[in-house]
Amino acid sequence: MSRFFGKIRQAGYVVDDIEAAMDYWSRTLGVGPFFYNERVPIENYRYKGETYQPHNSVALANSGELQVELIQTRNDVPSMYRDFREAGHRGLQHVAYWTDQYDADLERLIKQGFRVVMSGEVGQNGRFVYFDTHYHPGTVIELSEVAGPKGRMFDSIRQASESWDGSDPVRPFPDLSKL
Repeated sequence: MSRFFGKIRQAGYVVDDIEAAMDYWSRTLGVGPFFYNERVPIENYRYKGETYQPHNSVALANSGELQVELIQTRNDVPSMYRDFREAGHRGLQHVAYWTDQYDADLERLIKQGFRVVMSGEVGQNGRFVYFDTHYHPGTVIELSEVAGPKGRMFDSIRQASESWDGSDPVRPFPDLSKL
């Protein structure tokens, strides 16, 4: 466990074909079920201080306590995912830490020298930031708020994985407005 962030709660993989990736993870690795959203409703998205409208497809499943996130970018909006792909990479792009004390944790990390590159919101109390990788090589670090509906959705995805028997491997994302 990290002294600064707590447990790694999510591993985020950038993929070229999310449908093929969900099939591989569920059939070959036995991870699932995946909850799929063809267009994640990201609000207040910013990358390097500029506002954009990303179109990202995301699939989420759990392997034990670790959430697996598959990400396919569907447009050419600037993002850390696009940077990763343009550098010739596919696969593990970030690890995420979850918090229900987002403002305090973000302030503390910025004071420690972390710099925000990408940010946005998915639902109420679903803010996220990705930090600059200049000072550390490799995987990007995400801080993700889970105090609201997004956190409840993450709990339901984990619970679905605990009794998953391999059937119905791809399911629709829960409606955040109803959680």
